Amino acid sequence: MDYQIAIIGTGAVGLAIAAELSKYYQDIVCIEKHVHFGNGASSRNSEVIHAGIYYPDNSLKAKLCVEGNSLIYEWCQKYNVAYQNSGKLIIATSTNELEHLHEIHQQGRRNGLDNLQLISQSQISKLEPNIYAIEAINSTNTGIIDSHQFMQSLENFGYNNSVTYSYNSEVVAIEKIPNGYELSLLSDKETFKITSEIVINAAGLYADKISEMLQINTTQNHYSLYFARGHYFRLSSKYHNFVTKLIYPVPDRNWTGIGIHITKDLNGYLKLGPDVEYLPDNIEDYSFNYDRLNLFYEAAKRYIPQLQIEDLTPDQTGIRAKLQKEGEPFRDFIIKEESSQNLPNFINLIGIESPGLTSSLAISRYVKKIIEAL
Repeated sequence: MDYQIAIIGTGAVGLAIAAELSKYYQDIVCIEKHVHFGNGASSRNSEVIHAGIYYPDNSLKAKLCVEGNSLIYEWCQKYNVAYQNSGKLIIATSTNELEHLHEIHQQGRRNGLDNLQLISQSQISKLEPNIYAIEAINSTNTGIIDSHQFMQSLENFGYNNSVTYSYNSEVVAIEKIPNGYELSLLSDKETFKITSEIVINAAGLYADKISEMLQINTTQNHYSLYFARGHYFRLSSKYHNFVTKLIYPVPDRNWTGIGIHITKDLNGYLKLGPDVEYLPDNIEDYSFNYDRLNLFYEAAKRYIPQLQIEDLTPDQTGIRAKLQKEGEPFRDFIIKEESSQNLPNFINLIGIESPGLTSSLAISRYVKKIIEAL
């Protein structure tokens, strides 16, 4: 075998897996079709370090987000990655949202977050005088991170531990061979082949397509992914340092998204987003739908009373790889070794959307445990 472990994808999760495994294994290659890491969801998100509040009991999203939260703060401190432990308010702006707000608070407590606090309107006004809300959950574990710096630090760690990074290399075929897998890679219009004992599919938006290369029935196994685009609008500079915490509305009950919220960058500038817009035919379309402006304005006006529509400027878009179709209920991460599909040593990671960035270091440890059990 050319390699002991081949990892497909160099988003935050693929890079984190490579960094973690490089402590224990040799001959690791990371394969990426783009010319650099983090070209997909990992560089087109809110850059939030989530606490793990929302996710159902015993779900991977809950467990790995809570674990990943503490791991990512530790990593940032150790490797000088820029971050800010800003905290977050999940706010109710009307009485009909209070029941769901209280349910979220209890869910967070069940997920092990003992420091979540329900606070009143007067307490909110003291913390965030520019925000209107009648009640809120105060989360002190939430923060923001420079995701590019984080991914760069992961790649540097891998390089220092002799990980090979094969950029501009698109996986176009995978074949099961004795004792491993043969991967066909397309680079600059030429195809070359490598072999690996273990293959880890961390291909993000295209993780289901990688599975299909090995004849896994993605429909039958409920592995099919659906592209959901999210838009971000930037608030004008007069809102610089307008809030100290991240501000989130009470989310939809089906968890399609967690609502159009205020996030800030490390310099104190604010943006709103993301929304959720399912894309037909899974077209990777990052264009900006300007018709979303009124939706954003009306959503944010509920908790920023002074907001004017001209305060919003189009910023960026990103695409989530969602396992649930539009309107369907919560789906958890899929992280699974596929011996049951007669594909030993092939590990699938499918539907790794939010909180994937926060969970990345915990996911890497989870994958290491799967490999140790092989």
